[in-house]
Amino acid sequence: MRKRTLNFPFTAIVGQEKMKLGLILNAINPRLSGILIRGEKGTAKSIAVRALAALLPEIEVVEDCPFSCDPRTPGKMCPRCTELYHKNPGTGEIPAAKRRTKVVDLPINATEDRVVGTLDIEHAIKKGEKRFEPGVLAEANRGILYVDEVNLLDDHIVDILLDSAAMGVNTVEREGVSYSHPAEFILVGTMNPEEGELRPQLLDRFGLCIKIEGIKDIDQRAEVVRRWGDYEQDPEGFVEQWKDAEDKLAAGIVAARELLPEVTIPESILLKISELAVEIGVDGHRSDLTMMKAARTIAAFRQLKEVGLPEVEESAELALLHRVRRRPFEQLALDRTKITEVLTNTPTPKAGQNGAGE
Repeated sequence: MRKRTLNFPFTAIVGQEKMKLGLILNAINPRLSGILIRGEKGTAKSIAVRALAALLPEIEVVEDCPFSCDPRTPGKMCPRCTELYHKNPGTGEIPAAKRRTKVVDLPINATEDRVVGTLDIEHAIKKGEKRFEPGVLAEANRGILYVDEVNLLDDHIVDILLDSAAMGVNTVEREGVSYSHPAEFILVGTMNPEEGELRPQLLDRFGLCIKIEGIKDIDQRAEVVRRWGDYEQDPEGFVEQWKDAEDKLAAGIVAARELLPEVTIPESILLKISELAVEIGVDGHRSDLTMMKAARTIAAFRQLKEVGLPEVEESAELALLHRVRRRPFEQLALDRTKITEVLTNTPTPKAGQNGAGE
């Protein structure tokens, strides 16, 4: 019997708090549309992604379904599972099993057919039946899709990934024949900016973005080496050592998922979010929406039922970095002092607006 690989514990990762928070928020609320992690190699990006999956609760799936459909959610099933569900009216019971959340890696050289899947057109014409060969998006449904070096992927493939992450559905159309299946996943992209950038249009569609660097503090660097050495020497003992912290965080993610629908955001906070987007200088409204969603998710993680300014400030650092206007070849940067000023100062009416003297 194959021995299960023990992942390095998420809570044992030294530093990189923004990266860990961004991943946790997407685990709580997949509607955040993923996270882009920008930074140099060797900063625990892939370790963190696999460690996150180990924290997530088991999911119930329809047996032998290549899309891992949820047997209790008929509105988010593939055509085959939908048919099975309705064959037993009243109960809708279909064979189910439980398994861990998957991490699916997308190869850099992946073609469109490999990503979205393929339709057998000849079979559809001859038999009048749709035969679909699932792709990466099918495998990633209800899991984590990890794209290392996302900036080296073809722009068209990145577009497809972001569309599916936002819509939760993958639709393949060939010669007038179409097939749709659920494709809800946590999208995690990583990149080293030295190897090339993503187009601004693609950057903007990642919900959150963080920039990470290697740890400069000598004591923390030594702790990184110490912990990894302990893990390599005795994986089981090391994982057991961090079990309580892992269980606590896993329970916190589940509790936040349950609380999230109840979290409210006052009108005054919504106005501050919009003011912040204008003052920082971003295009479109996606930044406002993402800040609102992220702030609600942070509040749920902290077991708060109402969003406050601290949650907005923290969400802004995750949602605005990649959306700030910049000149060609200019580095991504966010003025955190300005964020604090906007959130703490009472806005002064401008000339020509209501309440302003002329």
